[in-house]
Amino acid sequence: MPESTEATRTDPVRASVRFPLHLEVTLSSGERQYRAMTEDVSANGLLFTADDLPPIGSEVQLRLTMPAAMMGGTDDVTLHCQGRIVRHDSTADGKHKAAAVIDDYSLKAEHL
Repeated sequence: MPESTEATRTDPVRASVRFPLHLEVTLSSGERQYRAMTEDVSANGLLFTADDLPPIGSEVQLRLTMPAAMMGGTDDVTLHCQGRIVRHDSTADGKHKAAAVIDDYSLKAEHL
């Protein structure tokens, strides 16, 4: 049975549609950087898996690249977000998951 740790703040109501996107995401919190893979993404937040997770309540900067084909354009788009970690979960197979709320974001076209 999965263990779950809830945030002390009130979690946002899941009012946005979640999309099952598996994208690499880089998180920065303080001096630490984390590499993760999204499981789903919405306008309000994202669920991701990683070997190591920022603590619940951590303010994080997230950076993920949306492929051009997915965005309907010719250039990849990098999503820069400010957010915070609101939940951790552990699964029976040992995966570490976390949910982050997106408080602010900006989009930038990337020429690769």
